[in-house]
Amino acid sequence: MKIRTILPAICVAVAFSLGGHAFAHDGQAETVIPKFDQPIANIPGKSLRVVEVDYAPGAASPAHSHAKSAFIYAYVLAGAIESKVNDGQARTYKVGDSWFEPPGAIHSVSRNASKTKAARLLAVFVVDADETTLTTPIK
Repeated sequence: MKIRTILPAICVAVAFSLGGHAFAHDGQAETVIPKFDQPIANIPGKSLRVVEVDYAPGAASPAHSHAKSAFIYAYVLAGAIESKVNDGQARTYKVGDSWFEPPGAIHSVSRNASKTKAARLLAVFVVDADETTLTTPIK
């Protein structure tokens, strides 16, 4: 089996098997639910963190960056998500689609592409183990 098939399957399995605490992000109509946080045993100083981001219809995240050490893999679980990273073009991703965000990337667009249906994505972070802030709004 190819890694392209295995990694999304693992991400979905983690999302559905682990629970977490939900919190609102900056009063927006998105909810971020931590799903997994574990040191990576064979990569000293790194952790694997997974969050689920739920967007209400029409909801959006403010422009933001992530931890400077973060490699991020995003996978759409439900609905459609519009995303723009760095100088790339804004794209709409549907269920089963994914994208990558390199360390230090600027995420200027992250929103539900629908005004009538909810959307949900899974974000998988490989990040420095001592990193406490995964997302920082850009002012």
